[in-house]
Amino acid sequence: MKLNSCKLCKERFCAISLLSDQQLKQLQYNCQETELQKNHHIYHQGSLAPQIVYLRTGLVLEYIKGNGGRDQIVQIVKSRSYLGLHSLFGDRINHYSYKALSNIKVCYIDVETFKNLVKQNGDFGYEMLVSISKDSLNSHHRFRSINAKQTFGKVADALLYFGNVIFEDNNFNLPLTRDEFGSLVGITRESTIRALTKFQNEGFVKIAGSQISILQPEQLEKISRTG
Repeated sequence: MKLNSCKLCKERFCAISLLSDQQLKQLQYNCQETELQKNHHIYHQGSLAPQIVYLRTGLVLEYIKGNGGRDQIVQIVKSRSYLGLHSLFGDRINHYSYKALSNIKVCYIDVETFKNLVKQNGDFGYEMLVSISKDSLNSHHRFRSINAKQTFGKVADALLYFGNVIFEDNNFNLPLTRDEFGSLVGITRESTIRALTKFQNEGFVKIAGSQISILQPEQLEKISRTG
């Protein structure tokens, strides 16, 4: 790894700018960048967490094993995010599994080095705390919202989630299978297909395989609110 790679990295987390030059050297001497292919499993639920993983580019699926062997998707993790922070000061056990939804670029960071930087630099530690808190609150609010909606409201909400939050574009390539999409919102594959077909027949969306175009976001927002 180049000596100045962390300092000059274009995909670095915003809080990295709060580290001193000496602390940046600590980070980059204990950090390894690598590229992983789509569907690569980064962490498995229940495994030890010897490293913190920083997602530089791409999308990652965060999920847990559910009843009956069906995975329960927790969220889609975007680039410039950390994986495994929940285990940083806990029991060192990964409570989630992570799988690459696309080809990704990550940095593996030694846990002890990362913890030392949090202890040494209060501003950096504060930003990590904010990141963990926001992540937990977002997941909490999303699950509350899902539980309060019926099938069409759940699917509309998920489509808006991908358009507004994940891709920030109403035209996107859905990175999930129909079964995974259903797991994201807590419904079956069949119910997912039925809702997507209805939305397409109504002219709210256009679907061609995994390619989705949201044509009438205001209608989906209305269904999301009242579903």
